[in-house]
Amino acid sequence: MTKILARNVVKIYPSVHGPVTAIRDFNLEVQEGEFVCIVGPSGCGKSTFLRILANLAAPTSGEVSIVPGSDPGKPLNNMIFQEYAIFPWKTVLDNVAFGLEMRGCPVKERREIACGWIERVGLKKFTHHYPHQLSGGMKQRVSIARAMANDPEVLLMDEPLGALDAQTRAVLQEELMSIWEKNRKTVVYITHSIDEAVLLGDRVILMTAHPGANKATFKVTLARPRNIKTTGTAEYAELSYSIWEALKDEVKRAMEVEH
Repeated sequence: MTKILARNVVKIYPSVHGPVTAIRDFNLEVQEGEFVCIVGPSGCGKSTFLRILANLAAPTSGEVSIVPGSDPGKPLNNMIFQEYAIFPWKTVLDNVAFGLEMRGCPVKERREIACGWIERVGLKKFTHHYPHQLSGGMKQRVSIARAMANDPEVLLMDEPLGALDAQTRAVLQEELMSIWEKNRKTVVYITHSIDEAVLLGDRVILMTAHPGANKATFKVTLARPRNIKTTGTAEYAELSYSIWEALKDEVKRAMEVEH
């Protein structure tokens, strides 16, 4: 069943030099339970598109829809931002439990759920700490735990692991894969990393340099469940290289614009 549908999405911003087209006729269809990664050069509109999906921005034209499920009590989507979008005046526990609290979940139940996710992202020792007592990477893990605890139908993830060190990123990639295998949520995942996209995704969608449009789509046929060992296989290396070959001209175009 189609869960997410975007047709001919255009996003134009006003500027002092005239209208700027961020996204041009972008199309995406995501099936229920599919993990889709979107990769493209810096400034191609990946994050803008995700914000449109999350209903945090409106498209200038085109159609975007997420089909709701049968449980009206479950949030339709949750977005994990690149930035650490957590409340500085709340503890880790209260941040992670926030979505459940807003849904009217009883105190004992929401604390149990929140504590379980805090432990899964490796922050059990910091349950009662405040954000100013945490590193940047730890704050992002709080954001991930909060989204997971809220149990949305669709997860929209904007480079959620980009700020983490390499070792922590590898651990949380495996944790994300394990979580997804258990609940098979619909995920749209933005990343600059081809390697990460191939490891996590069912499909990898490439966007052109600014303005962002559809470039190519790659189906990832690597067997699941996956883990870091998957990155050592020939199939993984071949697919990553094929994606890079399709993307490198767009990266060069983006670099030329920056300079």
